Amino acid sequence: MSLLIDPPAWPARGQLWSHLVSDASADELHAFAASAGLPPRGFHLDHYDVPAPAYDRVVAAGARPVSSRELVSTLVRTGQRRRTSDTLRPRRPGARLLRPPALRRGDSVAVVAPSGRVPAHRLERGLAVLRSWGLVVRLGEHVLGAHPRLHHLAGSDADRAHDLEEAWTHPDVRAVIAARGGSGAHRLLDRLDWDRLAAATARVLVGFSDITALHEAFASRLGVVGVHGPTVTSLGAADAESALALRALLMGADRPVLGGTTLVPGVAEGVLVGGNLAVLAASVGGALSRPAAGGIAVLEDVAEPAFRVDRLLTQLVRSGWFDGVRGVALGAFSECDDPAQVDAALAERLRPLEVPVLTGLPVGHVAANRALPLGVRARLDADAGTLSVLDRPLR
Repeated sequence: MSLLIDPPAWPARGQLWSHLVSDASADELHAFAASAGLPPRGFHLDHYDVPAPAYDRVVAAGARPVSSRELVSTLVRTGQRRRTSDTLRPRRPGARLLRPPALRRGDSVAVVAPSGRVPAHRLERGLAVLRSWGLVVRLGEHVLGAHPRLHHLAGSDADRAHDLEEAWTHPDVRAVIAARGGSGAHRLLDRLDWDRLAAATARVLVGFSDITALHEAFASRLGVVGVHGPTVTSLGAADAESALALRALLMGADRPVLGGTTLVPGVAEGVLVGGNLAVLAASVGGALSRPAAGGIAVLEDVAEPAFRVDRLLTQLVRSGWFDGVRGVALGAFSECDDPAQVDAALAERLRPLEVPVLTGLPVGHVAANRALPLGVRARLDADAGTLSVLDRPLR
């Protein structure tokens, strides 16, 4: 550990001041400051203010004199101070979002259940996949919980929100992966302590289906990239290519390229946004809905008859959610009553947007569910039948 102090060159309250920091931890800094006779009230966020008359005493106690630039660089390098660009904060629709660091072998990931009840055997299969990647898994306290009255929920709203907050703010956790989708994520949005979440360092949230509600909220309030990809329970049943694709995206910062079929020709670029159609439509009107302006909208769904697909799309159109969209990328609409009618409803509602539309992408409630990063730039080339991620999803 090194204690660093810059020159007494900062005027305030009628005298000059220095700043004392540690390159290790706040606990070590507090211990040193106490031994050097600095009062606790002198600590502010990541440093102690040191009056000029105390400078020589603090140096004699072991603090190393450095320039102010080196002092700030040390705080940033050690993660004790974040640049404005690295701060979790709201970012406007259509803007690129903050990219969390990519995962490495040995990193900890948290698995939580913010939505539906989790089958234990399916959870174990998915956990085995994560562990095979060399990741350390931390399970949320209530991941196998059940709501006392509502059987579709994995525990009370308070329990599920608690697990999500604890996972996101734990200093060792580098990713939060939903155990499954289902229903119930919307119920957590007004329970989460967004200031506490924003104070954490950036990490990535992974999931799809009902987790769309959290992706929208985290993008709106925290401005951070999320991964629309397999949950833990679906990871165990995913095809080998989808599992490898998620691993490559999370650990290798892979830039996916997906193939589909042209519905409306053309080429567009924008930030990826969207997710599950029904969840997006249910979000409209809420403070945390993330519109598609300036973006490429990704849509998928499961077990929705054609008339409901039509109704959901109409809701998004009428609400203005599609206003300013640059392109639409359609994933799987699986287990629907009449695929031809669903395709007709999609075409009927999306052609009038007059933007490129690609269909049949391997995204959604299917074994071939390829991970896509939300909040990064992508190029939709409906003429060539490709959706290509342009930015490294994670840094």
